[in-house]
Amino acid sequence: MDALIIALLFISGIAGGMINALAGGATLITFPVMLAAGLTPVIANASNAVAVAPGHLIAAFADREKLPTANKQLIISLLLCVVGGVLGALLLLTLPDRLFVLPVPALIAFATLLFALAPAISAWAERRRAGAEASGMHGYAALGVASIYGGFFGAGLGVILTAVLSLAEPNDIRKVKVMKNLLATAVSLAAITIFIVQGAVQWRATLIMLGGALLGGYVGGLLVRVLPASVVRWFVIVAGIVMSIVYARRYWF
Repeated sequence: MDALIIALLFISGIAGGMINALAGGATLITFPVMLAAGLTPVIANASNAVAVAPGHLIAAFADREKLPTANKQLIISLLLCVVGGVLGALLLLTLPDRLFVLPVPALIAFATLLFALAPAISAWAERRRAGAEASGMHGYAALGVASIYGGFFGAGLGVILTAVLSLAEPNDIRKVKVMKNLLATAVSLAAITIFIVQGAVQWRATLIMLGGALLGGYVGGLLVRVLPASVVRWFVIVAGIVMSIVYARRYWF
């Protein structure tokens, strides 16, 4: 691994940590850099998942006042996320690289679209306060599907969970965001446990990016007070569009 790749991994980790702190969507930046470092797509995805995982846990405890109580609904939701994360990770590891790369451009494009629609989803969640309560079983089913997706390919998971949780009659958007981060943590930890046990993590690249991500998260926490999140959002959206096109040309044409 040459100096340029090491620098790219560390810098992308910093960028990813800052982006997660300001707006979310780090995977759209960090996953392609793992590919550029020469990792196979499956190993790149698993390694990236480990590198960016701490961000969910940090965000989950950033707003302690809105942490949910340990009731039956929370336990079921966490168990679903753990099971979904495990299933998604196992699905990823059973696919040969040549099959995994086929949906990669579409997955990046899908995650970019979800990221772009995140403000609209949040606004919709706000409007749901006065709406009718959704079916609990439908909500659990949607959560299970979202968790499997998160274990398989984590980009955009936060936005998907925001949409799913808003169906469960959220009292306020802060509660939705905290719950989203808590459930995303469960999905991530379940998935990365499988990746680590199965030896699917390239530790050198992962630790370099993880170091950058931790630094970026700290810096992002300072910048969140002065830098408009809209600036970061548009950077991620444009980067996601460009990467969707680049990887579509690489894997589809």
